[in-house]
Amino acid sequence: MSAREAQLRAADADLDLVLVSPNAKPPVCKIINYGKYRYELARREKESRKKQKTITVKEIRMSPNIGENDLLTKINHARRFLTKGDKVKVVLRFRGREMAHARECKHVLENFAERLSDISSVEKKPKMEGRTMSIFLAPAK
Repeated sequence: MSAREAQLRAADADLDLVLVSPNAKPPVCKIINYGKYRYELARREKESRKKQKTITVKEIRMSPNIGENDLLTKINHARRFLTKGDKVKVVLRFRGREMAHARECKHVLENFAERLSDISSVEKKPKMEGRTMSIFLAPAK
C-alpha cells in the first residue's frame, strides 16, 4: 500500500507507523506502538548484557628485591584472583639505582609465572615499560 494510506491507517488506530526494514524492496513498515517497541528493544539489550562475562585485570606490584615470604603472599593473592576468573598483571617497579639491574630481575617475574603455571598461562611475556617490567597471566582453561 502507499505510504500515505499506511499513515492514515496508523492515525486511525492511534498507533505509529515504524519503518522496520528500509533497505528492502519495497521498504517494510509496521503499525505499532513506538514507545512499547523501544521499551522491548531496550529490555532485550539489557538482558543480553546480563549474560556477558566481564573480565577484570587485577594488578600485583612488587619490587625486584622482594623477600621470599612476601613473594609467597603475592603469589597467594594472584592465585585467588586467577581462581575467580580474573586476569593478573604482575608489575615489578624499579626505583633509583635498581634500573641499572633491570634486565637481571626478569627471573623474578618468570619465577612468579612458573609457580602459578598449574592454574594460569602467560598471556604476555615480561616486557619493560619505562621504570616497570610487567607480565600478564590469564586463568588456564
